Amino acid sequence: MAEISDSDLGDVLQIDIVSDVVCPWCIVGFKQLEQAIHETGISAAIKWHPFELNPDMPQAGENLRDHIMRKYGSTAEQSQGARDRLSEVGKDLGFEFRFADDMRMVNTFKAHQLLHWAGPEGKEHPLKMALFEAYFQDRKDLNDDEILADIAGDVGLDREEALKVLADQRFSDDVRQEEAFWTQNGIQGVPAVIFDRRHLITGAQGVENYTSILKQLMTSD
Repeated sequence: MAEISDSDLGDVLQIDIVSDVVCPWCIVGFKQLEQAIHETGISAAIKWHPFELNPDMPQAGENLRDHIMRKYGSTAEQSQGARDRLSEVGKDLGFEFRFADDMRMVNTFKAHQLLHWAGPEGKEHPLKMALFEAYFQDRKDLNDDEILADIAGDVGLDREEALKVLADQRFSDDVRQEEAFWTQNGIQGVPAVIFDRRHLITGAQGVENYTSILKQLMTSD
């Protein structure tokens, strides 16, 4: 029986994933990887690491479509086409994207601080999943302290402590240092998946490719 954990327990394959919670291909890539893990039957320990797609994003955020068109030079038609493609891919993987014209790209530094705090609490993975769902399905502002605290509470974390973590920014330096570590080691885009701390794969590779990678790792050790 395949197992996905967010902690290192026993003889399992360590999988580190560098990603942002507002990156649609990050959740797509994870869902593909998750399916591949179950198909191969391996046990895997998932560890999430921070990456900000837009570290200079203002606190107020920006309309998502306007942001994508400005950042990538795409047209409104191309932007809609990308949304349609993501929706189809997500549907096949059991993840529903609910895009809307008023969706906003937001600053995610606070969300990464909350994830850093959740790690030792054993809640990093469920919080990461909840943040993906909150943004892409419920279109929530992941830069809002109250919303973030609510999400933390929903996955079993202490809501009041979550608010304190966000207010005092106690993990801001830790998150900045970890972000710098990955960028200094060549990570310029996400998702970036590191298998067994040795093999780096970037981008959402698809279930078949992830399955092939996992099988190769299983036979090479």
